[in-house]
Amino acid sequence: MTTPSNHSPSRSDRLRPAEFLALSAAMALFVGFVVLLTTRQVTLAVISLGITFIVVLVVIAMFALGTKPDAAEKSDLDEQNHS
Repeated sequence: MTTPSNHSPSRSDRLRPAEFLALSAAMALFVGFVVLLTTRQVTLAVISLGITFIVVLVVIAMFALGTKPDAAEKSDLDEQNHS
């Protein structure tokens, strides 16, 4: 059984998922708005908004997973593994 470490995640680490969601929502709203103005069909705009939200969120998550940890993150991971 491991004991919880005294290290709590920083504010930027805690807000990162919210940033991903906000960026994805902003892009989805933009695409939905453009589709609505172009086609004047609300249904098509809502569908485009939903698809864009999901696709952008998945792409951002894949980019986040693909980044290599820096020295501070590596030392933090090592510290967590040895606890």
